[in-house]
Amino acid sequence: MDQGKSLYVLRPLVFILALAGCGNPPSPSVVVEDETFLSLVETLGGADTVGYARAMETRDFDFPEDHGPHEDFRTEWWYVTGNLDSQDGRELGFQFTIFRSSLAPTPPGGPSIWSTNQAYMGHFALTDITNEDFRAVELFSRGGGGLAGAIAEPFEVWLEDWRLEGLSKDAAFPMRLTADGDGVNLDLILESGKPYVLQGDSGLSQKGREPGNASYYYAHTRMPTRGRVQIDEDYLEVSGLAWLDREWSTSALSDGQVGWDWFALQLSDGWDLMVYQLRREDGSPDPLSDGVLISPEGRRVPLEWGRGVLVEPTQTWFSPVDDAEYPSGWRIRVPEQDLDLTVTPALPDQELRVAFRYWEGSVRVSGKGPGGNEVSGRGYVELTGYAGPSLQDGAK
Repeated sequence: MDQGKSLYVLRPLVFILALAGCGNPPSPSVVVEDETFLSLVETLGGADTVGYARAMETRDFDFPEDHGPHEDFRTEWWYVTGNLDSQDGRELGFQFTIFRSSLAPTPPGGPSIWSTNQAYMGHFALTDITNEDFRAVELFSRGGGGLAGAIAEPFEVWLEDWRLEGLSKDAAFPMRLTADGDGVNLDLILESGKPYVLQGDSGLSQKGREPGNASYYYAHTRMPTRGRVQIDEDYLEVSGLAWLDREWSTSALSDGQVGWDWFALQLSDGWDLMVYQLRREDGSPDPLSDGVLISPEGRRVPLEWGRGVLVEPTQTWFSPVDDAEYPSGWRIRVPEQDLDLTVTPALPDQELRVAFRYWEGSVRVSGKGPGGNEVSGRGYVELTGYAGPSLQDGAK
């Protein structure tokens, strides 16, 4: 089966703007068939910040409230990745993301149920590792009329029929995740697993040099997961581990930062590793890159960048779209922890060719974990800023 098989529905941001402003909504199934890709880095830059809240200082996190939306900030996401095994040994990876974006600092007002300043975008991808098949789909909707939205209690975030929701009225966990598209249907139950981890400085994750170029960021790094996956005519009972990332911000990146490499790795000895490497225009890592180890008990071990965390690409992969060059294999070392890991994509082509074009995929891990013990593992890697934003006008 072709490793490059994927479905991509490309809809420019002007479609979202139209959704937010119209009195009568267009059909959610409208597809704009062009080949324009937006820049995620530019979207997370510092423009259009007036009137929005900013991540300026540490804060107390309040649950279940912080599982829900933060509409005074411009951008927010609920991000779930995971690796699953079917009862007959079929290996799968999945990504599910719902992004919320404020189009103006204040709601427009008015009696219409379609009146809203909130827009939602969703990405859902499945990697059938065993059959070397990757599929990705995308949805857009306004935040009005019940088409998309988020609430804290009882917890629910939804985009049309894609949902991440708590199964009880007074707790976010266990969560149910449902999504479908391109012949795939996912229905999973996610337990909380380890306690949540506050990333950065007590949950304040500084990405850019300027004050406010930061996000509030927490994660559940090892969530026992079970459920069902349908792939075409195959119905699979599955189990495995998932990872939930939650971030909200108004601006995060600075000029000169062109993208990032993000690693979420779950090791066989119970440790988890999160590393994100912000890249500058010359390819070097930004000093604001960060990393953390999470012990089997949930204890957070911050890692010092540079001397403390070393990320070395070992191979490359070229996108069939325009020969964009991505790293495709890494060695990650933390000498002070005797950690030395080899990270390998489960499939080379896990590039999402959606509105924001990026690589996000399942990976395998081997080597030495904290303390130098031999480990294996699985995880997810996200790579942004490697592919050009547009293929129009002959740009290749």
